[in-house]
Amino acid sequence: MGQRGKRSAGSCDSCVNYVFDEECQYYVCEAHLDEDDMVRFLSSESFHCPYYRLDDEYQVVRHQM
Repeated sequence: MGQRGKRSAGSCDSCVNYVFDEECQYYVCEAHLDEDDMVRFLSSESFHCPYYRLDDEYQVVRHQM
C-alpha cells in the first residue's frame, strides 16, 4: 500500500521502506500495512510502525570491521 503525505522526520523520512517513486513523483511507503494498521497510521500523529527499519547505509561497513 502506498501512502502520500509527510510524517515527522523521526519516522517515515528515516525508514528504509519510505522510497521515492519516480513514476508518481512522490514518496511512498513500501511496507504492507494491514487495514487496522493503516487506520491507526492515518488517524494518529504518534503511530509506531511495526515495519520501521532505520535506513542506515553504513550498517554493512560497520559489520565488516
